[in-house]
Amino acid sequence: MTVTSPIRPRNAAYRRDALWLAALIHRVSGILLACFLPLHFLALGLALEGEAKLGQFLKFGEQPAIKIAEGVLVGLLAVHLRGGLRILAVEFGSWRPTQRRLVWASFAAATALGLLFLIRII
Repeated sequence: MTVTSPIRPRNAAYRRDALWLAALIHRVSGILLACFLPLHFLALGLALEGEAKLGQFLKFGEQPAIKIAEGVLVGLLAVHLRGGLRILAVEFGSWRPTQRRLVWASFAAATALGLLFLIRII
């Protein structure tokens, strides 16, 4: 007798679906953006402590790795925004088969936006 878990179905083919992947990317981008927030609040706090401390922090931000991280951040924001719009469309609109292509096109556009931002600041 085979026992299957109600949490993890035996057939995980749904994980290859574009919509499942879009939902996963939306959740991961949200987690990564939440990890960024403490650094943002740190920068705001340093601005309140004085110009010198904020200047040191901003000088640190001029490093290439930080510039790349900023490009990734812009891409994450675009992906997360698009994911939120997708959720609103699913919740309040009718679902059509062509939306799968729109999910991939949105992901490509968000990636391009992040790369364009990155190219511009480097």
